[in-house]
Amino acid sequence: MSIISNLPARAGVGFKPAHFRDILAAVQPIGFFEVHAENYMGAGGPPHVQLSALRERYALSVHGVGLSIGSMQPLDRDHLARLKVLCDQYQPESFSEHLAWSSHGDVYFNDLLPLPYTRQTLARVAEHVDEVQTALGRMMLLENPSTYVRFAESTIPELDFLAELSKRTGCGLLLDVNNAFVSAKNHGTQPLSYLDSFPFDRVKEIHLGGHDEEVDDAGAPLLIDTHGSRVADAVWTLYAHVIAHAGPIATLIEWDNDVPDWATLRAEAVVAQGILADASRASAA
Repeated sequence: MSIISNLPARAGVGFKPAHFRDILAAVQPIGFFEVHAENYMGAGGPPHVQLSALRERYALSVHGVGLSIGSMQPLDRDHLARLKVLCDQYQPESFSEHLAWSSHGDVYFNDLLPLPYTRQTLARVAEHVDEVQTALGRMMLLENPSTYVRFAESTIPELDFLAELSKRTGCGLLLDVNNAFVSAKNHGTQPLSYLDSFPFDRVKEIHLGGHDEEVDDAGAPLLIDTHGSRVADAVWTLYAHVIAHAGPIATLIEWDNDVPDWATLRAEAVVAQGILADASRASAA
């Protein structure tokens, strides 16, 4: 590993092609853009033309969704090779993936599935992280998941699992505040306690997104991480608490479903930037 994650401590957004013309029409109050790696693994065409234009103007974060880091099976070497080509081409300031699995054999699921927190899975995920960082020649960040079930066989608390994984491999962490809120509410725990114990010294990026409120088969409330709406007020409150405690950290607004117009998405990033600016002023006082 040689390249360290180095996004500016500003607010960014996930890039959507529908916003391309609006983005390039004027300088935007955006610190960086994030793209999903798998959308840019083709050889060329409009996606790469647009991404090249963005890369000339803004910092870039590449976020993977298909490595299946948490799988007990070997990583897909072809997928990893395509990811390396992408990172070598665009030299993003950050690359991240999920603490989850999404494949079994040659079957790929359109979901990010949870894993039990055990010594065996810790060792396996650490092997995979080492393999990815060695192949890419750069630090990767791992994102805390949103979960809806827990495994009876788990023997390691999630935060201890993440901290030990980072310690063993040197990887960074990506704190998704909405995921922390969703998981805590689904499991009847306190999101603030989880966030106050997070290993912030390893956090290089933060995600914020929207969620839906549903009910499970028993009629109990269930939150679903959907990235399809504005950031909830409760999540903004938690985010402000995190930034006041940890200081300014690069922060992404995720909005992947029911994508709004550019002005609406930009406005969410402006809110995050205001919180980051408040923290910067407080630390300078």
